Amino acid sequence: MIRELHEKLINKGITAEQLALDYFDVIKKKDKDIFAYLTLTNEMALEQARGVDAKIARGEKIELLEGIPGAIKDNLCISGVRTTASSKILDNYIAPYDATVIKRLKEAGAVFLGKTNCDEFAMGSSTENSAYGNTKNPLDITRVPGGSSGGSAAAVAAQEAVWSLGTDTGGSIRQPASLCGVVGLKPTYGRVSRHGAIAMASSLEQIGPFAKTVEDVAIILSAIAGQDKMDATTAHSSCKDYTKYLTGEVKGLKIGIVSEYISGLGEKEKKSIQEVIDTYRKLGAEIREIQLPYSKYSLPVYYIIQPCEVSSNLARYDGIRYGLSVNDEKDSDFPTGGMPKKLLETYLDSRRYGLGAEVKRRIMLGTYALSSGYYDAYYLKAQKVRTLIKKDFEKVFEDVDLILIPTALSPAFKIGEKTEDPLAMYLEDIFTVTANVVGVPAISVPGPEVEVDGKKLPFGFQLMGKWFDEENVLNAAHAYEINK
Repeated sequence: MIRELHEKLINKGITAEQLALDYFDVIKKKDKDIFAYLTLTNEMALEQARGVDAKIARGEKIELLEGIPGAIKDNLCISGVRTTASSKILDNYIAPYDATVIKRLKEAGAVFLGKTNCDEFAMGSSTENSAYGNTKNPLDITRVPGGSSGGSAAAVAAQEAVWSLGTDTGGSIRQPASLCGVVGLKPTYGRVSRHGAIAMASSLEQIGPFAKTVEDVAIILSAIAGQDKMDATTAHSSCKDYTKYLTGEVKGLKIGIVSEYISGLGEKEKKSIQEVIDTYRKLGAEIREIQLPYSKYSLPVYYIIQPCEVSSNLARYDGIRYGLSVNDEKDSDFPTGGMPKKLLETYLDSRRYGLGAEVKRRIMLGTYALSSGYYDAYYLKAQKVRTLIKKDFEKVFEDVDLILIPTALSPAFKIGEKTEDPLAMYLEDIFTVTANVVGVPAISVPGPEVEVDGKKLPFGFQLMGKWFDEENVLNAAHAYEINK
């Protein structure tokens, strides 16, 4: 889609300004029902678009992304734009700088339509934890779009953006991509700079793209990837044009299948995954059954490490330095009879009113696991098991090039269906957290649809690759996409 729009722009079949206006029209018509966006950046988008039109008018060459409208998850900083991470504690926060990915996309000439809704501080699997309201699945507004990057996935699925950015800490790009029927990529940990992403669980999260096609995802990755001096975790990797690796040829590629992952699915979901496997066989890929014995511990390991890092990262939201500060006597849980509030009282009141229930839950879990007497039993042990899971992957990748598993347990579930049961919601991440725990790249691609309540809904499959082997991951996903 990006390439087609690029051709229209350079052939003057449409202007970048008109393209942006067309997308704002779609947003105006559709988003009152979907609520993918929290903030629209109309003036910025039109200014960016006019700059591209001026280049075309001068006869200058424009790159693939120039003038192409996209959306940005609201936990990524854009200078001068409200950035809330869907939390009331950052309700009035205006970012004073650009995240590195934003800076690179600006340099690539992309157009930003606005900031998308997400679970508060990216904690959730349904975008029902946003302080500003639920995002709905554009394919069935009674269902969730997935999370935490549900707004970014929904914007692309509803044609309210050509592409979007999300963050993926335990599946927050791939799971909503599966539920909304789009493509979503979590790059290798260290492939993309996290500078300017509002931190939640720093050893797990990565920024990545959503789009309708694998090629579009590859185009966005090409723009945002690369080492960054502002993020010491970024790897020494050269910038690449990932579209050059999309040959569609997978003959001889070795793809590993974990039978335990598939056996736990419903019959319709099993059939969908089996059809994907059969397609790869027909294309000449070699399908091998593999064992990942320690991966069954990925979910508990994730839900120890992640809350611990949440507890540490969110300690900065204290009502003093920035964000919400509850100083009003009438709102306080600590009446002082007109006397100035103590510092601790300001901390506690601000966090009580500024943070949502799920965020508080994870802060408490993490603080407990990091506390004296429990650190070794929980956090340290989880990190040791994490190493064992990584060794499983190192061993398996000696025999196969990629691993194919489901992205989610099922298609999109109903809004409100799992909100009262946090454990059921956490299980939504069962197939996705492992890639974050070990840091490998993973992509979700729409597979054969699954019928639910008489309606066909998207159901994605996931390809995980070796560390820093996005080329193979993207090419294998592309091969399926053009041959399904």
